Amino acid sequence: MFKKILASVGIGAAKVDTILETEHLQPGQLFNAQIVITAGDVSQEIAGLDLLLMTRVKASNEDGDYFTNHVIEQWRITDIGTVEPGEVKTIPFQARLHSETPITEINAGYNQSYVWLETGLDIDLALDPSDKDHLHVYPNEAVKTCMQAMEKLGFSLTKADVEKGHLRASTFQSVSGCYQELEYKPNSRSLFGVKEIELSFIPEAHKTHVLIELDRAFKGDGYVDLTIEHDHVNLSQLCDQLERLFT
Repeated sequence: MFKKILASVGIGAAKVDTILETEHLQPGQLFNAQIVITAGDVSQEIAGLDLLLMTRVKASNEDGDYFTNHVIEQWRITDIGTVEPGEVKTIPFQARLHSETPITEINAGYNQSYVWLETGLDIDLALDPSDKDHLHVYPNEAVKTCMQAMEKLGFSLTKADVEKGHLRASTFQSVSGCYQELEYKPNSRSLFGVKEIELSFIPEAHKTHVLIELDRAFKGDGYVDLTIEHDHVNLSQLCDQLERLFT
């Protein structure tokens, strides 16, 4: 009985560990993992487990800006059953990283973008033991080429963060409840009169949408957008497209 009481507050209870085949991924990429449940000191019934793809987002209220955790996507596994003391259960798992998962591996002066996979057990009368695995998320070819084009046009990436909310344009909109902003500033006095540019990407299976917020000295703030087809990614053409949008 004493062991059951301890397990109910997490002492000697079952634990979970998600072992990823790789922690280096791109948005939309298929990934594999092994979920290992190690029993505690007593028999415990596990109703299920949840895997959550998480990020940290900037939100705002009447008191100002603040950061909070945001669930991008959630997967549930049921029918696990009971684990007995000394038992180890291994569950294979496969899923696809959400296409709007923020990029973490970027060379920004100030990078506030974080992504992790959190696994928690649903155990009757017990705390929720959880496991966190941080992910290294890289840009797809379209996003990477767009970032290279910004450098060739004389802009430096100064900041990256993730905002709570949705993006909408005439031909696309986001669905994850959050969006990443990459903030660029000109390396010198801009020929386009641009003081700052913020890029947000919404990748799909065969194309990536780009929403661009322009802060211009003479025209004020404004939005433009473009779509990059994944089978037509070309650095020179993208430079030309962006240059036209900035003028």
